[in-house]
Amino acid sequence: MYHGRSSGKGPSNPAQLYQQPPRLLIVQIALHSWADIRSNLCEALQNFFSLACSLMGPSRMSLFSLYVVQNQHECILPFVQVKGNFARLQACISELRMLQREGCFRPHGTSLQLAVQDGLQQFKQYSRHVTTGTSLSYTSLEITVLTSQPGKKVVRQLEEGLKDTDLIRVRRLQVVEITKGVLEYMDSGSPVEEPSSDESSILGTDIDLQTIDNDVVSMEIFFKAWLHYSGTDQEHIHLLLPSRCFSNISRAKDDSMCLKCDLQERLLSPSLLPGTADGSLRMDDPKGDFSTLYQMASQSSASCYKLRVIKALNSSGICESLTYGLPFILRPTSCWQLDWDELETNQQHFHALCHSLLKREWLLLAKGEPLSGGHSQREPTSTFYVIVPSRSPTLLVKAVATRELLLPSPFPLLPEDPPDDSLKIVESMLDSLELEPTYNPLQARSHLYSYLSSTFTKPQGRLHPSWESQALRKHPFKAGQLQTSRVRVTVAPLPMIPTPSRAPKMPAASKPSSEAFFWPSEWEEYLSGL
Repeated sequence: MYHGRSSGKGPSNPAQLYQQPPRLLIVQIALHSWADIRSNLCEALQNFFSLACSLMGPSRMSLFSLYVVQNQHECILPFVQVKGNFARLQACISELRMLQREGCFRPHGTSLQLAVQDGLQQFKQYSRHVTTGTSLSYTSLEITVLTSQPGKKVVRQLEEGLKDTDLIRVRRLQVVEITKGVLEYMDSGSPVEEPSSDESSILGTDIDLQTIDNDVVSMEIFFKAWLHYSGTDQEHIHLLLPSRCFSNISRAKDDSMCLKCDLQERLLSPSLLPGTADGSLRMDDPKGDFSTLYQMASQSSASCYKLRVIKALNSSGICESLTYGLPFILRPTSCWQLDWDELETNQQHFHALCHSLLKREWLLLAKGEPLSGGHSQREPTSTFYVIVPSRSPTLLVKAVATRELLLPSPFPLLPEDPPDDSLKIVESMLDSLELEPTYNPLQARSHLYSYLSSTFTKPQGRLHPSWESQALRKHPFKAGQLQTSRVRVTVAPLPMIPTPSRAPKMPAASKPSSEAFFWPSEWEEYLSGL
């Protein structure tokens, strides 16, 4: 199976850095558990796509398709571009929500593997028929199977059923088991982190297994991981340390040690979304806060962006008012082009740096080294960053103000003894407040999801790609061919994939397989009935 390696170079522009590979989601519906899962899953998908379709700037998701597996496999959403297609995605979610009323059945043993094979072939057909100039950035597909069945059992079923299937176009195959756990962290003080690789196990041959709780927040967090860039073609950042800074880290041959790191966002910039306080001020700037470290790192394809550590600071030696922009997370790189020994050594040194900084209660001050480019005689500007350690194997990076940006702040010192009357009034007011040990963002709702969904009251542009319209002209829809408003889609099957019995009949076998496409008019009929 394809592991994310490619013969090409790393991302050469921000659009490629942000964009994720095409994704196929297969929902396996079990008889007794679907009623408990349906509502949470549909709400999580609705929230996620309202966010993904609203983000300004380069599209982070390319293609998405959804299959369900009941007594047979069925595609309820063919591959579509995510951005600009919220109407189709919402119709798909409504379709998924209605399945409970129509009844659920025990799936056949081969239905799941057939869904994988059928979705893979549909992706191949889409790839062949996209117009020239809009070719896909990715030629491989990520497949996620969402199930309430025991995850290990589903993994074994897929391993056995797909052992003779060509999966060279599959970048990753993942089984996600939905458990009946209770959302304990909603009442805790610490926010939830995305599942780490240590919390997932890799079973058999190249099939990842992960478990998530049956609640909206857990599912949202899982889907939001799709917005992260997860490419492994090239490391993002080189963190340069003077070799004498830490005695427990071996010296490099030159005067500095290079830690190779991957960059990850901690949160989405409000400036990338409509309807937010920050976004209303910067709607004309699609880059948002990415104009600093993340943007510069994404523009470096020939060489990585460098952060050179120049000083150490006490942990209490930085005023929060001097930091600006969004923080970013550094992790040890997982670039496949490095050999295993280098990856392991790099990770060990990174972990040693985190331990040393925590033990000494230090922060690091680093200077971003500008990328060389063009023939300008002007000296490029520099950005400074403070690097904060944590008890996880990550470093938090924040941009800090420089002399040129600083404004005068002639504030006098706070008086030591305020008036007794005022002190009693204020202390009484403070005593009435509920004290929380930490801030939990999961308990703070801004109603952003509902606002974003409401902005898509009308379909955005055409609902059908040009190649689907071409297929409609070749195979006009015949009245009465389907007696239900349910959306049906089929592709020319591989020899081992039987055409679903409820799908429309295809043209004669003598027709080329490339002419068997979707039926766009059914979408129009379905959407008009919503």
